[in-house]
Amino acid sequence: MNYRKNKNTVLVAMTGIFLLLSVLVSGQEKSGSSAVISKDLRWSEKMALSIMKRAPKAWQIDNNEKPKWDYKIGLAMLAFQKLYQKTHNPVYFDYAKGYAESTINESGEILNYKLEDYNIDNINAGKILFDLYDSTKDKRYLTALQTLRKQLETHPRTNSGGFWHKKIYPNQMWLDGLYMGEPFYARYTAEFENNKAFDDIVKQFEEIHKHTLDPKTGLLFHAWDESKQMAWANKKTGTSPNFWSRSIGWYMMALVDVLDYMPKEHPKRKELIVYFTDISKAVLKYQDKSGLWYQVTDAGNKKGNYLEASGSEMFVYAFAKGANKGYLPSSYINAALKGFEAIIDKLITVDPDGELHITQVCASAGLGGNPYRDGSYEYYINEKIKVDNSHGLGPFILAALELDN
Repeated sequence: MNYRKNKNTVLVAMTGIFLLLSVLVSGQEKSGSSAVISKDLRWSEKMALSIMKRAPKAWQIDNNEKPKWDYKIGLAMLAFQKLYQKTHNPVYFDYAKGYAESTINESGEILNYKLEDYNIDNINAGKILFDLYDSTKDKRYLTALQTLRKQLETHPRTNSGGFWHKKIYPNQMWLDGLYMGEPFYARYTAEFENNKAFDDIVKQFEEIHKHTLDPKTGLLFHAWDESKQMAWANKKTGTSPNFWSRSIGWYMMALVDVLDYMPKEHPKRKELIVYFTDISKAVLKYQDKSGLWYQVTDAGNKKGNYLEASGSEMFVYAFAKGANKGYLPSSYINAALKGFEAIIDKLITVDPDGELHITQVCASAGLGGNPYRDGSYEYYINEKIKVDNSHGLGPFILAALELDN
């Protein structure tokens, strides 16, 4: 046994535990063995520490019984990395790093990942690997990055060039997939490929915009089937029948995040900014007087519709970041603040020990599959609604950070 190496490992672990406890109990007292989360912290940190309290290891989020490579946890870990950049508290960095270490072995192989599944969701968690590789130079992260990039090289596409959402959903593009794939693709090509793939990245947005945009509302339908063979697909247009807020949120986050890496001189950068400003205008029209947005975006308080957390958080993040970056007028900051305050007032509950919970999160929604999801209004309003579902965790932290909350 290498005593010195193991001793150092123990010391590092103890230091991390001490730092976490020091943040948890800052200005507070311990209640028994449970640390109290300080009410004086920003909302971003209070949510992060609440997540860590419930799930000491990140893979335990959503009550998972074992580690798995997962797009939702990947989103949460990206938020933790952004929080580390803001606070410089290594507890947040280490939490995300621990997730990567639990799902990527020393050879760079990704747990439960199969390239041949061609599931674009599997790309998303790869976004956390860039900073991990930059900071650690651990080759496992580079190998995993290269594996995910390889998937995009051979990922099946529509005849018009858009990535299928999954191999099991042939000929289909979903708004969700733009967030899963394009920001990763953009950062990879910017950092490793001298920006060579940005024409292809823009192509993905052009295709989804062309085929899912509803000219009447300015909103985008959840998905498009090029073959028009799916039962949920409009036989003339191929679109699914309804507007789902979280899917539009995925699309908006994809746009505003891709622009972080796209060269300012790229001839189609302005096109993406127009897409972003147009969808922002449309979404703003459907902000409820409460400050939140409904599960089915345009249906208001129609029977069964409800004010949904994750979509509202994504819209707040996109509005705030868009205004901070100068893509949107500064008035969108006010809309974002109104939305964030409503999330706090109406959707967040706080335990006596300071632990936060996010309510009214749609657990999942999609199209097709078994049992069959038909994309109807009734389908979207009847999907399970959960507390602390991972779809509502990462976007909350990202929105809070953009608003400096």
